[in-house]
Amino acid sequence: MSHRANVRTSVLALTALIISSLPAQAQNLRDVLLGKSKVIPPERRFENKIKMRDGTPLATLITLPEGKGPWPVILTRTPYGKETAGLGAAPIDFTAMGYAHVVQDTRGTGGSEGVFGSFKHEKGDGFDTIAWIGEQPWCDGKIGMFGVSASGILANFAAMSHPPKLVCTFVVVAHGCDFRFGSYSGGVFLKDLNERWFKLLGHPFTDTLRPRLGVYDDEAIGMDMQRHYTDVHIPTFNVCGWYDCFVESGIENFEGLQQHGSGLAKGNQKLVVGAFGHFPLNGKLSYPKEASKPDLEAVGRWFDHWLKGKENGIESEPAVRYFLMGDTVEKSAPGNEWRTTDVWPPKGKTETLWLGENGVLGHLAPGKESTVSYDSDPHNPVTTLGGNNLFLSRGPMDQRETKNRKDVLRFETDPLTESTAIIGRIYADLLVSTDAPDTDFVAKFVDIYPDGYEALVLDQAMRLRFREGFDRPQKAEAGKTYPLRINIGTTALVVNKGHRLALHIQSTNSPRFEPHTNTWEQIEGYEDAKVAHNTVHLGGANGSRLLLPVVPITPKNETAKKTE
Repeated sequence: MSHRANVRTSVLALTALIISSLPAQAQNLRDVLLGKSKVIPPERRFENKIKMRDGTPLATLITLPEGKGPWPVILTRTPYGKETAGLGAAPIDFTAMGYAHVVQDTRGTGGSEGVFGSFKHEKGDGFDTIAWIGEQPWCDGKIGMFGVSASGILANFAAMSHPPKLVCTFVVVAHGCDFRFGSYSGGVFLKDLNERWFKLLGHPFTDTLRPRLGVYDDEAIGMDMQRHYTDVHIPTFNVCGWYDCFVESGIENFEGLQQHGSGLAKGNQKLVVGAFGHFPLNGKLSYPKEASKPDLEAVGRWFDHWLKGKENGIESEPAVRYFLMGDTVEKSAPGNEWRTTDVWPPKGKTETLWLGENGVLGHLAPGKESTVSYDSDPHNPVTTLGGNNLFLSRGPMDQRETKNRKDVLRFETDPLTESTAIIGRIYADLLVSTDAPDTDFVAKFVDIYPDGYEALVLDQAMRLRFREGFDRPQKAEAGKTYPLRINIGTTALVVNKGHRLALHIQSTNSPRFEPHTNTWEQIEGYEDAKVAHNTVHLGGANGSRLLLPVVPITPKNETAKKTE
């Protein structure tokens, strides 16, 4: 199968998943989104080559509604081909909703000229494209952007460039920073995601130096929305999945823009998070069907409000709608329902669980200081088992395959005597040491069912050299202890009584993350890679711990109050 065919297959699968998630009662919108092949006269559907500021022409497809314009415009930019039925192009018939629809191939893809550079040029290209659209006689001066996955990422980058006529965006399963979420999560190269994505686009990696080292320089900072919230002036509707590879960025952008955005951005953000991934979940557990129905009927209402001025009430609805996951075996267990709130995360308290000897995870800090160590061999990495992946198997998969590995530290609580709602961001605050100049640490948060199934909730890696910041890499001294905070990620889960909580600490998780060679400098391949002797320090006031955001459980089917 060709690269182009592979791309189309992946794109079609995601598009079908998103569209199928629409509520059955929204039949009219489903019909609009699914669309039907029809002949559109050339005066309503035509192509153009829009020149960017450096003179590079980008292939652009324009489709106009019936009737007399001008009209508001929906723009989708994509690396997958403007003619494909993917990521906001053909399946969504925005013209039937009364919008001019513009779909553009990004540079170096499809019919566009220039050199493909991943997301390197997208702030400028997005700005230039929007400026061109705003000057056309068929545009009424109001432009929105819609995008799923890569197209959503491009919408975020365009918003950061503050184009004057961009009014709002609707972004589904996308990130706002390539370095921290698309390439080097925790400073560790996302091996499978990047290698397969670039190969699908016809640009396979040829480098052999390991470890791959990301540089959080001025260019990377310039493409990090977190550093540019005040540059964003528009409302954004973010749709995420708890097991999507970009969920943490979507939530981070909602929080940041809601509080620090400029103009209409501040206070006008929306967030929907369901229990789904970039593609269908794997593993034994299965959440209710409604968990993957994020109510995308909001697409039309969002654009109608901001681009057409319709008072349809969407702006006054709760800022956040999220699926509170729960036990998938015991049907009467709390959770497994949609909830709403205007405050994210809902108010609660931080609960501390301390890592102790013999794999204990408990509320009491061990008085005695001790250590637990393991050897991490990049030639024999721990295999990835589910999680927030793009192409790899994803979701709450069973972690018991790692049970006998000596390079996985496992800490577990006693069975819970009452159900516990964990809603918000989870951190592992570790005290670590190593005999290598640099190494990685991976934290996994696990929900252990009474039958022994170890359901992965979240996992995240952190490169030790970036412990003081991605822009301040520091070499480790052999045997010296360092505090290391791992932002494991955000979730909304009721852990049922009788379950146990677990935290796994390891240094590899491949091929999700590229194994570290445990060297400071890059080396040619893995022949000279080192085995790192890594240690986690327990006990005392500064011992390693897990921080959980615990929220009171309200009765099932009772939505959260706006004063949360």
